[in-house]
Amino acid sequence: MSASTARSARSNSLPHHARLSDSEKMEGTGSWEAIEWTKHEPVARTVSHGMSHFLLEAEEVIVEGYGVVLVNTDEAGTLLVTNYRLLFVSEITRDIIALGTIPLATIEKFNKIVIKQQSTSRQSDRSSSRRLLQLFGKDMRIVVFGFRAQTKQRRAVFDALVRWTRPAKLWDIYAFACGPSKYGGTNPKVRLLDEYFRLLGVGSICHASDDMIEEGSFTLSNEWWRISGINSKYTLCATYPFALMFPKFITDDEVLQASTFRARCRMPVISWCHPGTGAVLARSSQPLVGLMMNMRSNADEKLVAAICTQLSGAKEGKRKLYIVDARPRKNALANGAMGGGSESSANYFQSEIFFFGIDNIHAMRDSLARLREYLDTYGTTSSDGMLSFLRHGGWTWGGGNLSSMSASVSTLGDTGWLIHVHSVLVGSAWIAARVHKESASVLVHCSDGWDRTTQLVSLASLLLDPYYRTFKGFQALVEKDWLAFGHPFSDRVGMPTLPESGNMPFELTRQSSAGSIPSSPMRQQSGSLTSQGSSASHTQISNNFSPIFLQWVDCVSQLLRMYPFAFEFSSVFLVDFLDCVLSCRFGNFLCNSEKERQQPGVSDACGCLWSYLSDLRASGGHSHMHYNLFYDPTKHDDPLLPPAAALAPTLWPQFHLRWSCPKEVEAGDMESKFRSMANKLSELHKAKEVAETKTKEIRASVESLTLELQNEKKLRSSAMSLAKKASKENAIIKRAVQSVGCKIHFSSMGETSVDIDSYPRETEQELMYSPASKKESDAGTTQQGEKSDVSVSIAVMANDDAPNDPFSRVCELLCPLRAHDGRCRWPESGCAQLGSQFVGLKANFDAFDCLSIYDGYF
Repeated sequence: MSASTARSARSNSLPHHARLSDSEKMEGTGSWEAIEWTKHEPVARTVSHGMSHFLLEAEEVIVEGYGVVLVNTDEAGTLLVTNYRLLFVSEITRDIIALGTIPLATIEKFNKIVIKQQSTSRQSDRSSSRRLLQLFGKDMRIVVFGFRAQTKQRRAVFDALVRWTRPAKLWDIYAFACGPSKYGGTNPKVRLLDEYFRLLGVGSICHASDDMIEEGSFTLSNEWWRISGINSKYTLCATYPFALMFPKFITDDEVLQASTFRARCRMPVISWCHPGTGAVLARSSQPLVGLMMNMRSNADEKLVAAICTQLSGAKEGKRKLYIVDARPRKNALANGAMGGGSESSANYFQSEIFFFGIDNIHAMRDSLARLREYLDTYGTTSSDGMLSFLRHGGWTWGGGNLSSMSASVSTLGDTGWLIHVHSVLVGSAWIAARVHKESASVLVHCSDGWDRTTQLVSLASLLLDPYYRTFKGFQALVEKDWLAFGHPFSDRVGMPTLPESGNMPFELTRQSSAGSIPSSPMRQQSGSLTSQGSSASHTQISNNFSPIFLQWVDCVSQLLRMYPFAFEFSSVFLVDFLDCVLSCRFGNFLCNSEKERQQPGVSDACGCLWSYLSDLRASGGHSHMHYNLFYDPTKHDDPLLPPAAALAPTLWPQFHLRWSCPKEVEAGDMESKFRSMANKLSELHKAKEVAETKTKEIRASVESLTLELQNEKKLRSSAMSLAKKASKENAIIKRAVQSVGCKIHFSSMGETSVDIDSYPRETEQELMYSPASKKESDAGTTQQGEKSDVSVSIAVMANDDAPNDPFSRVCELLCPLRAHDGRCRWPESGCAQLGSQFVGLKANFDAFDCLSIYDGYF
């Protein structure tokens, strides 16, 4: 059931005075006042009856709230706080409401709000107030829950959120309670080495293993680059991976000397290298040039110079080097006061320095907050439960005049989010163009080299290398540039991490945040909205929170929109992937560095996000929503170099608008429509295959019946030949018998009677001939082995008067057994023997016809 249907069903169940007419809505009455809070009576339910099937593995319910209202959609339901998420189940549909269900780690901040009604009646403030709980999600949603007064349910839910959204220990996160389960993964160090081997060109002949890591035998090389194990114990740089790539002719001692010149010892290392030209993408942190910008390091300059290898087949020396500082120039100069700064092109051979002007993490956090507020204000429904077109007297976007409508559009620009995304896109495209078109090497850094640096290097690699635009390559890219090179995910997402001192307990230091975005004034027009002071210390997250990784995935979605044939994965995959990262359900993105994840054994103790996503894809095959149906690797097997005019970003509908404008996102999602058509086409293909299979079966059956019919025709023809032959034989026998003076009569039953006039009636007998008797007699040699159901009866009947025909006289002369009284002793008589010879002469009928009764044959 849709949200609108649920709201309609609920409104119909309320009494007449609790419903709002359209005219009342047009007068500006807010929906917080429109909800009849007293009508939502708590229902006595337990988790074991009706709710347990909603829970995931190892998910435990901490607090339950009944009769809670989701203000955004005006739906009543049951609110559960578990050790993993906030779960809202509708009382009408008994299904999970996605908008009201949010992982605890995805909640950025939350407030308790009390709205007092403006009423002239003599009611107490307590009876006229509304108890609300407002949640701000990192995934662009603002959710408000309403609780019944005098139930203490809001207090219980709030306290549970305080405890579980900001756990004091790393081990309290749901990922550790769930464990690896069926989503166990391999060693991330092994996967990092496999990617290094691929970049060196030895991936087809060498594969990484745990034994290789333990033995330290992973230090392979090619003609330009080598893998070093100098940081295998994380003593050189705690935020770098255990294995690093350097120029082949730079020793580990020189690397060690160069590391002291860069902030946090993050010296220049190779992130990606071109297999043909030898051009590289390198990354580092800012150099420590000091306040006067005059500090130098020979080891650092030598290491950077070694990155610019000799051009293949060129005589003019080394290739061009571009040093990219992602910060604004003024910020780089300001960091000089703290010992940082930027390089001087005079100190680095054939180098040129560019400043990209990308703002810091605090600007990104504030920009995202403004964008979230904008979407909540101008979306289909808002966190105050009011449609956007009902505000300001019912006119769309306030007043209905062009200036106010234009002001709302300009508000999107004021958020600055699209400007920041555009800066990252343009910078990455510029870097990719320098590497591809000029075969130049590029060194990228910002202040610490783990935020803006990672964005630029990884996005430029995605543009240059088609491998990173596949599922497997995208995983390798994220694990290499984001996880292995120390992007502080725990700080940026706002989760607990390990302290720098290893002997301290694993606790999170809570920090206050500055610059939170207040609620829109439009939310305060219908009553007095106050945020209770008791919640202030728990509604803010660490000042280090920033949506840096979210912004990078947004940039990837912009490239996917521009080049739909170039990516194996879809926008749905990016949304699910980002949700998994923000939820902290898996251990891949916990802690701030590879070293921190290795110490508590996160990889072994928690599930693997990549295995989970791979299992989802396997469940649906290539028709799964994570696959891009437009993907064609042959169309974009070269680097993607988008022109500047094509890099104008837009809102990412599948992520930014899914909560505020869900119907519009669904209606405008061409990919989902194409997928639906593709599924129908696939079903038609399957039906066609089934029909073709049945046709083949029917054709085979017809061929089999045709063959049987042909066999039957052959048998019929053979039977007719035998019948003709038998008929001819019968005719000959008949003539033979008649030639001795007998009369033969054939009946329809197959019986034959022979009349002999010369024998008396007393000798009338019947002779029955069967196939068995014919086998034993010499006269039946032609019918041996044949079966027949026809019996022949020969009846011999004698007349009283003995004829004087020649046959009778021969019989009297020849019969040795004739009695003295003159009577015949047939069938013991000689004529009977002659008769048997007549019957047995079937083998030579033609000769028998030529014989005469007077011949000496007898």
